[in-house]
Amino acid sequence: MSVSSVNPAANSTNEYYLTRQSQMESNVRSYPRKLPLAIAKALGCWVTDVEGTEYLDCLAGAGTLALGHNHPAVIQSIHDTLASGLPLHTLDLTTPLKDAFTEALLEQLPGGKEEYCLQFCGPSGADGTEAAIKLAKTYTGRSSVISFSGGYHGMTHGSLAMTGNLSAKNAVNGLMPGVQFMPYPHEYRCPLGIGGEAGVDALTYYFENFIEDVESGVTKPAAVILEAIQGEGGVVTAPVKWLKKIREVTEKHNIVLILDEVQAGFARSGKMFAFEHAGIEPDVVVMSKAVGGSLPLAVLGIKRKFDAWQPAGHTGTFRGNQLAMGTGLATIKTIKEQNLAQNAQERGDFLQAEIKKLAVEFPCIGNVRGRGLMIGVEIVDERQKADHMGSLPGDSQLAAAIQAACFNNKLLLEKGGRNGTVIRLLCPLIINQAECEEVIVRFKKALAEALVATRGA
Repeated sequence: MSVSSVNPAANSTNEYYLTRQSQMESNVRSYPRKLPLAIAKALGCWVTDVEGTEYLDCLAGAGTLALGHNHPAVIQSIHDTLASGLPLHTLDLTTPLKDAFTEALLEQLPGGKEEYCLQFCGPSGADGTEAAIKLAKTYTGRSSVISFSGGYHGMTHGSLAMTGNLSAKNAVNGLMPGVQFMPYPHEYRCPLGIGGEAGVDALTYYFENFIEDVESGVTKPAAVILEAIQGEGGVVTAPVKWLKKIREVTEKHNIVLILDEVQAGFARSGKMFAFEHAGIEPDVVVMSKAVGGSLPLAVLGIKRKFDAWQPAGHTGTFRGNQLAMGTGLATIKTIKEQNLAQNAQERGDFLQAEIKKLAVEFPCIGNVRGRGLMIGVEIVDERQKADHMGSLPGDSQLAAAIQAACFNNKLLLEKGGRNGTVIRLLCPLIINQAECEEVIVRFKKALAEALVATRGA
């Protein structure tokens, strides 16, 4: 079948393709239920459906498309790799392209190749988290893991066990044992009911005491795994002092500290990695999504002292994806050459400031948070009574209506957080000022329409 033969026919409709896929694809499909379009082409921050309608994309493949759709550097890399005669699939055999990508990626980690080595895992972030936990258990000889409320580390058997959200876990019996959850700081919904700096201090003390108290009832874990910015959990940013204490305690007790940078990594937060905001160095860094420059790839950055693998101790058939290494290399170069970390910070600051202004007109916006181009907007029911910390109940029905209204206004974005009450923006790092302004125009219109649809006002 040629490429031209799969192009949409002149009279194609979104409904035509959505109906066909619903008949052929498993019930597990998710995004078409919320964003019912069939994409024909895409460029930069824009996608076009089969009916010719353009959408402003603030989903970006859940953060995979750091450079947006079909960036010239990415397309050129694919062309160059295909034209070079390189095999597309090499297991973990060496190629000049792999060598160049490995060196460039190591240079992004604090301490570079003097401090870290890389492990190529497979196509997805869940492959990376599974490998990281397996490595920690191999290195320490211990069996348990500490994860955090609101965390998300994948949907495989082990990674799901370390994920906080119960909706996906309740249907599956017998997940990986030995996972202990601890509370993660939340500026709007402090899990200890304290809030503010006092809440952060209490959580910081609680973690340290939990590890060091001989009566805690929990044996020393092999690893602590966390996100410096929780993505699926509702764009919740870890306080710097808390992250520093986690690093201090894990280092003191020889517990492997794993930072999951699958979504927040690669300049999205305004720095190459979100943990850099706290000035810490993890023992293991999990990378996926943008690391492959829009193509499937997962990589671990491992502090050399923790590289406890024996040869072939962990493998994965697709860990040698040459196209992804090429596009990943092109993405790293473009991020650095075009200073996209700064662009992410500046555009993100603008978007947050404008959405906070909207909160005056639309008090259903309870909290606006995030770093760089990783932004969360918590939707609340302001008609209800606030708790003792001033936090209002979330409004999942309104949040869903806002996402639907955004889609109707040709703005693609995602929800997350507790009960899906957080609107999430994961714009491509290349988004410009005019496009950010258009995001605000469309988002404001969607807010007004969603309120009429759900509350009649």
